[in-house]
Amino acid sequence: MYDYISSIVNEVNGLVWGWGMIILLLGTHVFMTLRTGFIQRFTVSKGIRLSVAKDPDAEGEVSQFGALTTALAATIGTGNIVGVGTAIAIGGPGAVLWCWLTGVFGIATKYAESFIAVKYRVKTEDGRMQGGAMYALERGLNMKWLGMLFAFFAAFASFGIGCATQVNAIAEICETNFRIPRLAVGIAVGSLTAIVIFGGIRSIARVCERLVPFMAVFYVLGCIIILSMNYDYIIPAVGVICRLAFAPGAAAGGLVGSGIRMAIQYGVARGLFSNESGLGSAPIAAAAAQTRNPVRQALVSSTGTFWDTVVVCLMTGLVLVTTIMKNPGINADSIDNGGQLTTLAFSQIPYLGPIILTLGIITFAYSTILGWAYYGERCVEYLSGKIGLIPYRILYIIVAVAAPIVGLNLIWQIADTLNALMAIPNLAAVLLLSNVIVRDTKKYIHDLDAKDNTPIPVIKR
Repeated sequence: MYDYISSIVNEVNGLVWGWGMIILLLGTHVFMTLRTGFIQRFTVSKGIRLSVAKDPDAEGEVSQFGALTTALAATIGTGNIVGVGTAIAIGGPGAVLWCWLTGVFGIATKYAESFIAVKYRVKTEDGRMQGGAMYALERGLNMKWLGMLFAFFAAFASFGIGCATQVNAIAEICETNFRIPRLAVGIAVGSLTAIVIFGGIRSIARVCERLVPFMAVFYVLGCIIILSMNYDYIIPAVGVICRLAFAPGAAAGGLVGSGIRMAIQYGVARGLFSNESGLGSAPIAAAAAQTRNPVRQALVSSTGTFWDTVVVCLMTGLVLVTTIMKNPGINADSIDNGGQLTTLAFSQIPYLGPIILTLGIITFAYSTILGWAYYGERCVEYLSGKIGLIPYRILYIIVAVAAPIVGLNLIWQIADTLNALMAIPNLAAVLLLSNVIVRDTKKYIHDLDAKDNTPIPVIKR
């Protein structure tokens, strides 16, 4: 039965992640890059500075940094570690280039989707800010039916991409390294998650503001140590990644290119899974930020893709490819999943390597669980009102507890499918509202401290 279900999911996944989705996703990234005048140039110069600035006089529930770290908590997850390894194992080293390009051009899409999330956000009667693709579709395009579809897909996706895959990854590494039973891991993660998510966005943001910087710096330092050990192979690895991104072939250390289609498919899929640009998830957190105009928070949100993919995923890819080239006995094709490949890479650091990887996966995965719990809640509330929040939280905890005993490959396939289904209505909102995005970007980009006087409507939902 499991094999039958897996084969069906695999066929559906191949359909939704065909050339149509690849063209839509990358096309939107490039289109918005051109339409916004290469907004990426402002991401580093202004977005990073704004991310640590405070705007206490503006309306919102959390600081700009709190909204960013909540989004980063959800995006910097196992996709940065296990996902990149999976892309290399299946799509070949060339997938790293497509994953990275998805991040570079995806900065513009992350900016655009975050912009419309803030612009069309609403305020509940009890003062909470809510926004995202569903509100942009409803208020900006009068397409509530499409907004409901996005919310439906996102709510279900939260159980897969946000919860099950993350808990499964934690359970796998805890069982391998500490011999902790998988079910025990699920119970522990479920309990810790319940404590945080029942406190709402402020509770989640407080945890993320402390956890995200620590986990990112800790993991990046581990990558730097490995790359310093493999420094002779860094430049050759870059050459292999670029060459095998466009054609099948073999390289040193058992590296084999799977062809351009496989490289693009798995590179783009893992890139989207990692940075979520075009997915429409991170803007849900951006809408809660205290910001005086949409451009400020959109720039802050776009830095999430920069850190997530342009920096962290690239470093992971280089770590894995240089490790395979340095150790010809490793054959990426014989590795069952990306986690095993990453474990082999970090084992090069004596004693500390497994510890760095273990803490990296656990903290990355747990932060993702928290971030996606918030995304799912907002989508459920959009569909059913506050009455659906408690049942959703309970079901989310149940999934966290049960996830460790479910096959990881099937979960990854389901998560990929739901990602694509989420992306379609979100990208429709971005493209159809592109004129609004361009107009207001020109209005605010050179005066980021300007006040947006557009009133935020109060809803009874």
